[in-house]
Amino acid sequence: MMVFRPLALVLLIAALAASSASAGSVCASSCFQAPAGSGALLVFNGHGWGHGVGMSQYGAYGYAQHGSTFDQILAHYYPGTTLGPAPASTIRVLLADKKRRLTIAAAAPLTVRDAAGASHRVPAGPFLLDAKTLPWPVPLTVKAARGSFLGYGKNEYRGSFLVDVVDGKLRMIDVVGLEQYLWGVVPAEMPSDWAPEALKAQAVAARSYALATRAVGAPFDVYSDTRSQMYLGVLHEAASTTAAVNATKGKVLLYQGKVATTFFSSTSGGETESSADWTGTAVPYLISVPDPYDLLSPYHDWGPVPITATRVLKALKLTGPITDVTTTPNPAGRVGQVKMTTPLKATTVPATTLRSAIGLRSTWFTVGLLSLTPPQPVAPVTYGSKVTLAGVVRGFAGATLEQKPLGTDWQAVRTMTTGTAQVSPTITTDYRLATTSVAAGSIRVKVMPALTVGTVASTGITGSEQPVLMGVTVDIEQQNPDLTWTPVANGLVEADGTFDVAAALTPGSTVRVVVTPPVNSGYVAATSSPQIVSG
Repeated sequence: MMVFRPLALVLLIAALAASSASAGSVCASSCFQAPAGSGALLVFNGHGWGHGVGMSQYGAYGYAQHGSTFDQILAHYYPGTTLGPAPASTIRVLLADKKRRLTIAAAAPLTVRDAAGASHRVPAGPFLLDAKTLPWPVPLTVKAARGSFLGYGKNEYRGSFLVDVVDGKLRMIDVVGLEQYLWGVVPAEMPSDWAPEALKAQAVAARSYALATRAVGAPFDVYSDTRSQMYLGVLHEAASTTAAVNATKGKVLLYQGKVATTFFSSTSGGETESSADWTGTAVPYLISVPDPYDLLSPYHDWGPVPITATRVLKALKLTGPITDVTTTPNPAGRVGQVKMTTPLKATTVPATTLRSAIGLRSTWFTVGLLSLTPPQPVAPVTYGSKVTLAGVVRGFAGATLEQKPLGTDWQAVRTMTTGTAQVSPTITTDYRLATTSVAAGSIRVKVMPALTVGTVASTGITGSEQPVLMGVTVDIEQQNPDLTWTPVANGLVEADGTFDVAAALTPGSTVRVVVTPPVNSGYVAATSSPQIVSG
């Protein structure tokens, strides 16, 4: 008797599958292909970068290039505000918090004044502070020698450092002049080689935002990162941005006598967002305005950005799988809410939450969806049977249902929109939805041989299986009183697909037939229904 090796069996079946294949994949090697089993694929296309409220930095750059002065730029983005004097000249910036140790670098000797008012001279070099072994009572005020700076991390800073202990950990604050603070902020927020009037507008917006958002009653005013504004210290200062800060020294935007909260972002997408649409709270000077020069931004339009459902579920801490996604616009036309449907329930999240969770550039987007649901319940299907796949295609004119039988490449099956499709896999096959630019993660339909049981007698069992898997093992299992199964005999599939397994079986007992193809053959084990042994 000839027994096929598993590899030969695989190649033969793959060749048979390929011989009846349709056209190749619509998704070429250069298109995005989501990993197998990653669920539905969400594809985002949008406009702008950032929340879009207030001044668009690229738009301001464009206005400056077209002759607008900084005050005209600010009046456009913050209508109803006026320029006025800043109510403070210093600011406290949180540089470090909840640290067990801090190292302050110094190119020259430092002066440290402790909580008792005593002064201490510290030599140049690294000055290590440990929360458990501080040499003097806190808070400590650390000052650099005239003409030098205080170093922390990879930056150097102006002003003085205030070091304190909170809950057993160190906290360090840079107490610095407002204008010197802005010297380190403006080049971190806007390219220093941009037009001077745009840099001046940024300086006033940054100064106003810092003072308007100071933490009331807190030991510090602002953070040194995007929770407030990026503050990168001396090493990132530039002559052009320092000049812009100096040219607008002490100027802030006021609304009804109070410093305006001058939100700004990189790119609006062509029209700024109102605060009412962003947060639900209307602010008179934060309304939606046209932004014609935002076209300069490389992020005026963006996408496609493909993101798997698996990533979305993990980011939002939801359970899936996602089968559909729809959006609800806000009055400005951006996305307000995103509804994600799973087999158990639908969950609605704010678009701002989704944007933050998965790193979208803005909430002004559309979302396309390719979702293919495997047959339910998820179980191997019998060779020769039909399977129904359910698909959702949203945001695309159409998609192609593709298949990949074991050992072959992706093949187009049919065009598919939202609905169902019947397929007849002849071997374990992967299916996916694809377009010319993206392909969703595939689902796998496992196939088991079709078993037909003939005689079930005390001398053995006969039957057949399809497709013909010559040489594959056939096991006879007998049911025990505790309903478990024990193998009692085995044989092989013949060249015509039949089997005749001799066994000594007890009349009236319950048995079953198990056919176990080789691993990676493209088939999984098939088990017959329970059979009663005849007398």
